[in-house]
Amino acid sequence: MKLNDKVAVVTGTSPNIGGGIAEALAAEGATLVCVDALAANAADCANAIKNAGGNAIGITCDVCDEEQVRSAVNKACATFGRIDVLVNNAAFFNKKGVLNMPLAEWEKQISVILTGAFLFTKHVAQSMIEHGVKGNVINIISTAGHQGEPGNVAYSTAKSGLLNFTRSVAMELVAHGIRVNSLTPTATDPTESDERAARWGRNVPAASAARVAAFDMYRRRVPMQKLPRPSDYGRAAAFLASQDADMITGTDLRIDAGAVARYWAWEPPGGQS
Repeated sequence: MKLNDKVAVVTGTSPNIGGGIAEALAAEGATLVCVDALAANAADCANAIKNAGGNAIGITCDVCDEEQVRSAVNKACATFGRIDVLVNNAAFFNKKGVLNMPLAEWEKQISVILTGAFLFTKHVAQSMIEHGVKGNVINIISTAGHQGEPGNVAYSTAKSGLLNFTRSVAMELVAHGIRVNSLTPTATDPTESDERAARWGRNVPAASAARVAAFDMYRRRVPMQKLPRPSDYGRAAAFLASQDADMITGTDLRIDAGAVARYWAWEPPGGQS
């Protein structure tokens, strides 16, 4: 397994992308620290990993609160001795545009995505240096961070900011043997996330016709004509955190079915606008 004896912290461990990444890292042998502002997400993710034979703890933490972040990092190190991998995934959706987004909502969304990544990277990197760990940081972006999505201004702006945060921090931490990369998901097939939520004991409502139509529209517009799953992102994160990626830093790995590469006027075979 790629990550035997590694300790990984993942922020934002809902049953969707973060939970899928956490479970994939655990499947590759990593010990997991599942961090979420919602206690149920942190606990359920950790319990699912333990039920599958892995080792994990859940920590409830507001990623915007530096004292809580410091405490979470200290608890992870006190429990498992060190941190080898950090995945900055904490985020939330609030689809509003520049004309109708209140300032407080803008500041909160920017803070969770950007400030949360800053705080966890700062304290985990300090811990890695103190423990002599040649570690890895992986920032989760979005195709919305590469393209101009209307009506999603704070999310798109913050995710775009994470791209250059990744490059800047990669250059700063390279002298300490710490690699920093990003991973770009896109619209994600909800089937696996729903199955994970049910496995975690959540009540999963039946998919509405509107939801099914929306995801089918995304599927038809990407060149590969299928959407990635959280486990696809998880395998990519495991690669970036492994020795297989030892010469990769400051890079964005897109797991997006070709979405960003697509020329705007081109329609995929079988797709439609």
